[in-house]
Amino acid sequence: MSTERGTRRRTPAGAAVLREDVTDAIRSAVFEELAAVGFARMSIEGIARRAGVGKTAVYRRWKSKLHLVLDLVAAVAAQGLPAPDTGSLYGDVRAVLELGAYALRHPVASQVIPDLLVEAARNPEISSAIKAALLDQQQGVAAVVVRAAVARGELPEGSDPDRALDLIVGPLYWRLVVVRGDLPKGYLDDLAASAVAALTRA
Repeated sequence: MSTERGTRRRTPAGAAVLREDVTDAIRSAVFEELAAVGFARMSIEGIARRAGVGKTAVYRRWKSKLHLVLDLVAAVAAQGLPAPDTGSLYGDVRAVLELGAYALRHPVASQVIPDLLVEAARNPEISSAIKAALLDQQQGVAAVVVRAAVARGELPEGSDPDRALDLIVGPLYWRLVVVRGDLPKGYLDDLAASAVAALTRA
């Protein structure tokens, strides 16, 4: 069916207008609820209560807690992390570690990330979303760091970004997420130097 040129499309009568401030409040509540009780015990009722809205406000936006969490993970992935450009391989590696340490030590992230990784082992949808938010994003950053180092002559052609990512963030993740230990003074400096030494080893 054709319409006259210039005719404005009207919002259907009775269509709900979703307020952005309510959506933001619900998203914030999800992070808080995940950190407090974990995904398995998280409920739409608890999220709504924490956000100060009714359950219907949540269900207008997401049909289940799974879809809500997947949406949040996708939003985090879309934001991305900036690839460092310090002018040296050591500087770039040190900057990646600084950003990673900040994210992993955040009081909410430190609770949410391990819990979602456990759920990812049981749920393919969560696993795929986590991969996009964490692994794919970090692989992109590692690729930029390696490419810049190759261009400067610090790394040989054909250096593997995946190996670089393992060497850079693997120990940090183990320390902060698995062992859940503190970072001693100078730890990031030493870790950056060790990663660079391993990457540049002939």
